[in-house]
Amino acid sequence: MSAVQALDPLLKDREDWVYSSGFLPQPVVRLTGKRHGRGDLCDGFLSSFVNVSHIQPVNDCDEFTDVIDVWLSVLSRLGLNARQVVVYGSLETWQRRQVQGVTLRFRHTDVPFGDVNLLWNADRPERMAVDLGSGLERLAWLRSRSAWQDVVYGKFANEASSATLDAIRTATLLLGGGIRPGPRGAGGTTRRMIASIAPESAILGVDALVRFSHRYWNAIHPLQLDWPGIAAAIEIERDLLRLRRIS
Repeated sequence: MSAVQALDPLLKDREDWVYSSGFLPQPVVRLTGKRHGRGDLCDGFLSSFVNVSHIQPVNDCDEFTDVIDVWLSVLSRLGLNARQVVVYGSLETWQRRQVQGVTLRFRHTDVPFGDVNLLWNADRPERMAVDLGSGLERLAWLRSRSAWQDVVYGKFANEASSATLDAIRTATLLLGGGIRPGPRGAGGTTRRMIASIAPESAILGVDALVRFSHRYWNAIHPLQLDWPGIAAAIEIERDLLRLRRIS
């Protein structure tokens, strides 16, 4: 369940409760990141990342602005000067089925890093909630002012191509979540990620980077599979891919 889905009882079913509220860190796989002309992901984008959301019911627009104020205070404590944070967007209302809302976005030193939504039930507008989200890795990047690759991959930043590093990191999350390689759906995404690992970039295997990635993901949300099991699953799939190419 995504963070915003936790608000469904309030926003869609017009109930007086939600599944959860507060700050919720969630690993996300999204293959729509901005890319260079040659196909590599641009700095600030990953196929898998941690979405840090804050969701809560609110009674009026004042509580909505209070959430933004609290978020700006959090950013200041992280070292991001609130004077350099720009809140921008449109107050034009959008609608998706029974939910309406407005969306504002955040930018720091010209780098977008999240958004905040005021949401309400289209038929019962007093049923309101806030959904604020930001990428954890992008926040760390803005805070550290280091190279993007160094922030995400640490000592492995220069050990392989960015595409291979991203693929292993994402495959670790998917396999750790129990999503095995398959022909379609989520399993197809796992297969696609493993197929993106350049053979010449992982001649000695993927163990070290899988272990590094597993430690990161497991700190956010416990994975179902340990890192040796994930590394073995990746190598088995790579072997199968090689056999398919030969045949």
